[in-house]
Amino acid sequence: MKILVTGGAGYIGSVLVPLLLEKNHIVTVLDSFIYHQTSLAYCCRNTNFNIIRGDVRDKKILSDVLRDVDFIIPLASLTGAPVCDKNPIDAQMINLDSIKLITQLRSKEQKIIFPTTNSGYGIGQDNIYCTEESILKPISLYGRLKTDAESLLLDSGEVVTFRFATVFGMSTRMRFDLLVNDFVQRALSDHAIVLFESHFKRNYLHITDAANAFLFAIENFESLKNTPYNVGLNDANLSKLELCQIIKKHVPNFVFIESDIGRDPDQRNYIVSNDKINKKGFYAKNSIDAGIIELIKGCQIIKRNNLNFSNV
Repeated sequence: MKILVTGGAGYIGSVLVPLLLEKNHIVTVLDSFIYHQTSLAYCCRNTNFNIIRGDVRDKKILSDVLRDVDFIIPLASLTGAPVCDKNPIDAQMINLDSIKLITQLRSKEQKIIFPTTNSGYGIGQDNIYCTEESILKPISLYGRLKTDAESLLLDSGEVVTFRFATVFGMSTRMRFDLLVNDFVQRALSDHAIVLFESHFKRNYLHITDAANAFLFAIENFESLKNTPYNVGLNDANLSKLELCQIIKKHVPNFVFIESDIGRDPDQRNYIVSNDKINKKGFYAKNSIDAGIIELIKGCQIIKRNNLNFSNV
C-alpha cells in the first residue's frame, strides 16, 4: 500500500513508520520537525521511504502528498492538554482544521486511520466502563479538538478511529511528559513524587501496541470502518496510586506521597472497555510491567534534563 503519515516523525510515528516499511508498504512522511528530531534518519536507506519537510496547514503541500496514496494516517497534532492550552490557535489549526482540509482534498477511495484519545470520556462514573457508545465529555481544549476531529471524520466515511489509552514506552522520538514515562523517570532521577488526584483512573497502552493497531486496521479495514474503537490494555485500568505501586516493585527506593494540591487539566478519571476491538481480533499485548522495565533501560540512555523530551 501507499501510505501517507502526517507527523510521522513524532512519538508514535517514529515507531509506526519502521513497522510499515517492514511490511513493504510505500510510506511518505510529512512532518514539520518542530522538535528537531532525527528519529527517522535510519529509515532513509529504505527505497520505499519518502520524507517531506512541511506543514499540514499548507494546502498546496497537503494536496501534493495526498495524490495517489491508499491510506492516510494523520498523526500531526499538538498532543496533550498543556501544549494545546499554551498554543490554542495552533492547536485549532493543526488538530482540527488540518483534518477538515484532508477530508476536503482526499478522494472518496482514500482511507483514513485516525488516532484520537479516550480522554474524551472526561470524568467517568465509578465502576462503569466507558464504551464507544458512552457520551463523550471532553474537558480540555485538546480533548474537544480531538473529539470534534473524530466526529468530522466518521461523518465523512471510509475511516477507522482509535480512541487510544494513555501511551507509554520507548520511542526514538521520546516523550517524558506522558504519565507512565514521567513517573518512571521521576522514580529513577528524583526517587520521589507527590501525587495529586491519586485515585483518578485511566487506561494505558504500550506504544508498540498503538503502532500495531494501525497495521491491524490496514489489513482489516473493511470489517472495521466507519466506527470508533477503544484501544488499551485490558488489565491496566489503573489509578495513579496503583501505577506508582507497580513502579515501586521495579524501583524499590521510589517514594510517593499523596496530596490534595494539584489538578489534572483533562480531569481524566474513567475506566475503559476494549471489548469492541478485542472482538474484531486485536489485543494489546505489552504489559505495564514490561513497559516499566523497558523505560528503566531507556532512562540510562536519555537524561531528561539534557534535552527537551516533551511536547510542551
